[in-house]
Formats: sequence, C-alpha cells, structure tokens
Amino acid sequence: MKLKASFFKLRIPHLTLIILLLGSPKDAFGQIEIKGKVVAVTQDKESYALAEVNIYWLNTKIGTTTNVEGEFTIPYSKSSNQLIFSYIGFRTDTILANRPNLGIIRLYPDIELEEVVVEEVIDPIQRSLFKVQNVVTVDSREMLKAACCNLSESFETNPTVDVNISDAVSGAKQIQMLGLNSPYLFFTQENMPSIRGASQIYGLSFIPGSWIESIQITKGSGSVVNGFESISGHINTELVKPLTDIPFFFNGYSNNYERYEINSRVNLVLDKNLGTGIYIHSNLRNGEWDTNSDNFLDTPLARQFNVMNRWQYLDSEKGWVAYFNVQYLNDEKETGEVSFNFNQKDENNGIWGSKLATNRFDMSGKLGYVFPELPFQSFGFQGAYSNHSQESYYGLRDYNIDHESFYSNALFNSIIGSTQHTFKTGVSYTYDRLNEWVDGKAFNRQDAALGLFYEYSYDNLGKFSLVAGLRWDMHNNMGNFLSPRFHMRYSLWDKASLRFSLGRGKRAAYIFAENQQLFASSRIINIADNQGGFYGLDPEIAWNYGVSFLQKLYLWNRTLEFSADFYRTDFKNQVVVDWETPSEISFYNLNGSSYSNSFQTDLSYELIRDLNLRVTYKHYDVRIDYQNENLKKPLQPDYRFFVNLSYETADRQDGKNWRFDFTWNSLGNQRLPATEANPIAYQLPSSVPGYSLVNAQVTKSFSKSFEMYLGGENINNRVQTNPVLAADAPFSPFFDSTISYAPVLGEIYYLGFRYKFNKVRTWVD
Repeated sequence: MKLKASFFKLRIPHLTLIILLLGSPKDAFGQIEIKGKVVAVTQDKESYALAEVNIYWLNTKIGTTTNVEGEFTIPYSKSSNQLIFSYIGFRTDTILANRPNLGIIRLYPDIELEEVVVEEVIDPIQRSLFKVQNVVTVDSREMLKAACCNLSESFETNPTVDVNISDAVSGAKQIQMLGLNSPYLFFTQENMPSIRGASQIYGLSFIPGSWIESIQITKGSGSVVNGFESISGHINTELVKPLTDIPFFFNGYSNNYERYEINSRVNLVLDKNLGTGIYIHSNLRNGEWDTNSDNFLDTPLARQFNVMNRWQYLDSEKGWVAYFNVQYLNDEKETGEVSFNFNQKDENNGIWGSKLATNRFDMSGKLGYVFPELPFQSFGFQGAYSNHSQESYYGLRDYNIDHESFYSNALFNSIIGSTQHTFKTGVSYTYDRLNEWVDGKAFNRQDAALGLFYEYSYDNLGKFSLVAGLRWDMHNNMGNFLSPRFHMRYSLWDKASLRFSLGRGKRAAYIFAENQQLFASSRIINIADNQGGFYGLDPEIAWNYGVSFLQKLYLWNRTLEFSADFYRTDFKNQVVVDWETPSEISFYNLNGSSYSNSFQTDLSYELIRDLNLRVTYKHYDVRIDYQNENLKKPLQPDYRFFVNLSYETADRQDGKNWRFDFTWNSLGNQRLPATEANPIAYQLPSSVPGYSLVNAQVTKSFSKSFEMYLGGENINNRVQTNPVLAADAPFSPFFDSTISYAPVLGEIYYLGFRYKFNKVRTWVD
C-alpha cells in the first residue's frame, strides 16, 4: 500500500552515534581500511549522500558511521567479510566486503514516498573519541560561517588556532598554536609540506578557502611520517576532489574597503575512474584608505591571480589511486604613504612606500596501491616541487628571495599478525635551495635531508591505542639526528578519552622570511654569529609534551561535548627574535630557558533545536630568556575567551533556509616590546589592556544552488590608535610598524554569493 504524504522528514539528533566510530581515516592511500560511499536512492531514482549511516561487521561490535559526504572507512576485520548498513527509514542491507573500496552503496527507503527530506545536524568541527592524536577536523561547512577568502581567514570561528596581525602596513595575518608562532607549526597540503621558508608570512593567503574540503588540526608533535620539523602542531588541508566535487562552483565577494574576490571550480569527469578540475581564484583591493589619518594606507593595494589544474584517478577494483596538481600564482601588494607613486619608485623623495611581487609555481602528485587481496597492506609515493620568487622593497630597504624546494616520500603500510598491530615505514628526501638578498647582501643556503622512519600502531578497537614512531635523518647542515614521537589514548569510561603525547622537533629557522615585517621599520639587523650553519646560527630543538581529555555525553537529549588540554613546549635550543631594543632586531641562539605553557578548555552544546553554542577559554604562559632578562613573549595575550553562536533554520527539500553566526573573541593583556629609549612622542606603554572583537554573518539559501551572505568583522570597531610609530618621520631611526597588538581596520562589512551546479552524475544513479 502506498503511503500518501507530501513529504517525510527524518531528523538526525546532533552527533547521535548508534555504533561508535572505531578506527580513524588514514591518508589518501587507503591503508588498512575498507572504504566507500553511501547514497540514498529516492523514488524518482535521484541520489544524495547519507550522513551518519551505521556500518558494522556482521557478528562483531566493530563499526563506524558515514560523514557528511556519505563517505566511510572502517578497519578491516578478519572475523567477518560482511558489512551491515543500517539507517532509520531505510532498508538495512548487507554487503560482501571483498575489495578495499566498495564504491557506491545504495540504500532504499522502507516505504516508497513521493519525497524524502533528510535534516542533518552534524557538528562541522569534529573531535573523535578514538583517534590516538588530539585532532580537530574542520569541514567546509565551518568555513562558510565567515568570509573565509583564504586559509588565514579560515580560523575566524575556530578557537583551536589564534589569528594575529603581523604588522600595521602589510595586512598579513599569521596564526599561532600553543602560544607559538606559525614557523613552529608544520603545514601540509594533503600531507605534503606546503607553507614554509619563503611562503611563511604570506603563504596562508595563497590557499583559497573555496578550494578546501577540510582541515585537520593536530596539537603537539605530529607523525614521523611527515617529517622532523613539527614542534607545536600540524595543520593539514585537504582539497576538494574532482571525482566527488560538484561540477561547477562560483563565488563572488566584496567589502566596504574595496576588496573584491571571485572563486570558481569546474570539474570534468572523463570516466568513472578519471576526473580533472580547474580551480581559479582572483582578488583585487584598489581602495586607498587612511581612516586613522596617519598618512599611511590602512590596508595594502593588492592583486592576486591563482589557478590550479587537479587530476584524480581511482580504480577501486585494481587498488590504484593517484592525484596530480599544477598551480601558478601571481601576487602583488603595494602599501605605504598615501601619496607614494608606485609607478615611479625612485621619484618619491621623502615619501615611504613598499611593494611586494611574488610568482610561485607548484607541482605535486601522489600514487598509491592497495593490494586487492590484502586491503590492510599498501604502498604509496608522494612528490612535490615548488619555485617561489619574491621581489620587494620597504622604503629604502630591499628584500628579495628565491626558494626552490623538492619533496619526496615513499611509504609502505601493513600489519603484524592482525589489524590491531599495524606499521608504516618508508624513506623521504627533501631539498631546499634558498637565495636571499637583504639590503644588497646575499645569503645563500642549500639544505638536503634523507630520512628513514618507522611508526608502530596498536589499537584494541575500544579501550586503548597508541602510536610510537622514530625517524632518523641525515641532513647536510644539521648532521644525523633522531626524532622520536609517541601518542597514547585511553578510554576512561563511556564516551570519554584521555590522551598523552610527546615528541621532539628540529628545524632550521629562515630568520628573514619568517620575520619580513622587520623591513617595514628602521631597525638595524644584528645576527650573533654562533658558527652555525644557518646565518651563523644553530638549528632549533624543542620537546613538546601534552595531555588532553574529551568527554561526550547527552544532556536533555542533546549532545554536550567538553574537552580540556595542557601542552608544554621546552626549547633546548631556539633562535631568539629579540625586539627589546627599539632601534634594533637581534637574532641569537638561546642561552637559558624558553618555554610555552598552553591550557585550553572547550564546551559545545545545542542550547535549543538548531541553536549551537561553542565556548573556549585559553591561557598562555610563554617566557624567554633574553640576553639581559627573562621576559614574557611580547604581543602574546595572557588569555583568549571565545564564544560562537550559530543557528540554522530547518533545511527544506528545496534547499531554502537561513543561517546565522555570531562570534565574540576576547583577548587579555599583552606585553609590548620596550620603547623607553625613543623620544616621548614615539613611546608606547609597557603593556596594553585586553579588548574584544565581534564578528557576525547571515546567510540566505534561496535554493540548493544559490545563496547569498552578508557579514561583518570587528563590528565593535576596535582599532589600534597608533599602529605606525613615527608615521610622520618614516625615514627616522624611530619608524616602526611591527608593534601590532590590535586591528588597523575598523568595521568591515561584506557581501557575497555562492552558486553551485549540483547535477547528479549518471554513474551514481
């Protein structure tokens, strides 16, 4: 009998998991899991992805659920070869798991209805109870809560990472984790190094937000598979995939400071195994704004063109998967005094200006193979090449850099007896050639490292798991050294996990590229020659220790999530960047103690239906032994308090709904670098009180294909009153734009739209 109904609504409770997720997704090569995608097939034979489908091995308690894209991975089970798929309102199905990639799994409604509408409430920021490392996964929905034009702006509503302003003239945003600057973070794109060296300051703006599928943020030392440089954390970005992405996407953005952006993605699927995509990003900022009347532009004039061609090959039956990317970027920034003529640089007598021109070429690829008869065994190869060229001047100072980099990594994955005991092993090779010109003086270096690594994992699929890794690197400038990493997870009780980690990181600082804001000042550069291999300095060494706790529970039929963590980083050797003398910046190796203590607690809860609250408090204690005394790290807030409220109306079948987001970010007191030696007019206080920033956005979806958004940043108009010291005398010894503790721009209001062409591909039906 056919049920007469105009539509049937099925609501999925927030983060309700009938079968807990046992096992974590691995990298792009599949590793030791069975994977696939679950779609619902409606009466008219259209298909759409199903989230939170319960999947488990027959006659076992080993299970998982699908993500928001309908995709899943589940550890291979030797005790059963049949997977059960169950979902409320749909027929339960059993599938023979005889290959590593099951492809598309179709579920049909229990009762054939004229229409089926699925409303999903899945947290776009996810923390797993079962991953060994303390990982926060941010999917593309979270990035839609803000303008999110590039990676540096993708963390505005995410409290895990702090976003800071590098200086008062360049407009660059930097991020911090655990109280340490971004050079101590390890950035990867699809698990290959991406933002380092020459791109350290501006590289975050080279990855458009619309290209990102998800971001994985790992606190503490990362895996030995990815390298030896990670100290405070690891941030990995996953890009959208041509075979699973929508055929066409277009986005436009503009704000009241005359910033304009367009983003577009076009995907072509040549057959069921091969797809390619063209991704385009372009931005323009041509408004000259000086709202504080200091005669300096509040934000640079800027132009960027960024294009990528991405290929994906996937043959599930034969076990092969491959990716290949080619990307080109051209980026220009012009800033300085309002009257500076950038077309006639040498004719601006007594007027200060700055220009940066960057050209970058990237090429990367992956190749992986999963043994069809042994889905727990695989091998893979990763390779990447980049060429980064930047020419820039800051007033009378020049800084040019050419950075050529090559990375390769070959790895093998298998088990030891059973899938509870797994290992990864492999070899990596990296090469960097860096040529810098600082005020006419050349600094050249070449780094080459050959590394061997082994990582063992144990997982009893419930109570306890650990990952222990060791890598040995042979570096032409740093010698031979070991990098141990250890991570452990223990389930204290139901839906509660305790984690512990420790690890050693080592890196060679790029002192100019990582501190480019120094050139927008009159500071004299002093480098203490320690007879080391990097600008005369020794490499940096640090140990990171961390403990974290995560509890998920149900309160009034809604999921409450609480987490707390504490991390400490101890430097055994550090390149100290000393800003404490107003007319100088000094670089020298640490002689004494330097540490960072970071404590963070998070709470998230659905207050009422569709109204979600996220609250975070972070406290920092970061201290450094300078040449004369032990001081707190400058421009580091004592604490951060973060509140985010988001509300979304029930999603209708036609895709029409509203989304509202509000973010309040409060920062504590900050110590400022010493300026007592300056004339009184150019002095700053020793510290500044805390302040708050307010952001908000409203999004209206008119259909499944089209939506518009209107938002504001720094709505409470909190700005730094004197961001440029000696702005009236930019060629004097007192000129300095590097002491930035608050925004330069006041209220920012923006408007944008997104268009998506969502035609279902024929082979999914």
